[in-house]
Amino acid sequence: MAEKEMIYNIPLRKVKFVSRKRRANYAIKLIRLFVARHMKVPMENVWIDNRVNAEIWKRGIEKPPSKITVKAIKFEEENTAEVLMPE
Repeated sequence: MAEKEMIYNIPLRKVKFVSRKRRANYAIKLIRLFVARHMKVPMENVWIDNRVNAEIWKRGIEKPPSKITVKAIKFEEENTAEVLMPE
């Protein structure tokens, strides 16, 4: 059962301070960090859906979006969080 379900607008402006060839990878790390902090789960227990990954990588490694809207679901039993695109 999903214990907690939230919609977040995650700012990814910090990605612009990373070198161009690492920006999309860093954006994924920022999403994982943001959800882990807000859902109070360890970073390694955050699962990111393939559609979120495709949205970050849509314009290539050098030009990820500056912000993204995601739906995060926390599962209390396993202490994990899942990141999906909102419907």
